Amino acid sequence: MPRTRGRAPDGKWRADALSREIIVGAAIALLDELGERGLTFRLLAKQLNTGPGALYWHVTNKDELVALAADEVLGHAFTAAPPPGEGAGAGLRALAIAVFDALDQHPWAASHVNAPPTLANALRLLDRIGTLVARTGLPAERHFAVSTAISYYITGVSAQIIAPRATAVAATGRDAFLAQTAEHWEKLDPADYPFLTRTTTDLRDHDDRDQFTTGLDLLLDGLNTTASPRSKSPG
Repeated sequence: MPRTRGRAPDGKWRADALSREIIVGAAIALLDELGERGLTFRLLAKQLNTGPGALYWHVTNKDELVALAADEVLGHAFTAAPPPGEGAGAGLRALAIAVFDALDQHPWAASHVNAPPTLANALRLLDRIGTLVARTGLPAERHFAVSTAISYYITGVSAQIIAPRATAVAATGRDAFLAQTAEHWEKLDPADYPFLTRTTTDLRDHDDRDQFTTGLDLLLDGLNTTASPRSKSPG
C-alpha cells in the first residue's frame, strides 16, 4: 500500500516532511474534534510528531494557522463548483450552497472567512462570483458592487447562522438553544414585538440551510430582475 505523504510506516508524521499543507491539514482535524479553544501548538506538534518550534517555520501564530485552515475549508466548496457552461444564476446558487455546506461541516471556520478576501481560496471565491456576475448581462460598472454584495451575503450570512449555532450546540445542543430562545420570545409583549411572538414555532423548527437559501434566492431574483433581459444568461 502506498505510504501517506508525510507519514512514516508506523503512521506517525515525519518531522523532515513537515510543510504548511500538512500542518494546516492536521490543524483542521484538531479543530473539528476540539474546536478553536482546544487547538494549541503543543498539541498540534505532538500530533505531527515534532516540536512546537518546528511549526513556527511555517506559520507565525495560532491566528494565522486558523485563518489558513478556514481558507482551506473554503476551498472544499470548489469541488462542488458548477461546470463552466452552466447559467450564471444557477452557477451562483450552486457555488453559494457549496460554500455554506463546506462551512457547515466545519463550524469553527465560518467566522474566519473574512472580507475583503486576501487568502487564496477566498480570493478565488470572489473571482468566481465576479466571473459569473459578468455573464448575467449586468452593466460592467455594476459588477464590483454586485459581486462583493453576493460574496458578503454568502460568507457573512453563513457565519451568522453557523458560528452562533456551533457555540450553542457545544453548550446545550441546538434544539435546546432554540427552545430557550423561543421561550424568551414568547414572554415578550406582543404589542411591542408582534412578529417575534407569533413566530416562535418557526424558530424552533426552522432549517438553517433553508434559511440561507431563502435569502440567497431573494438576492439572485433581484440580480435576475436587474440584469438586462436581452443579454443575461439563462438560469
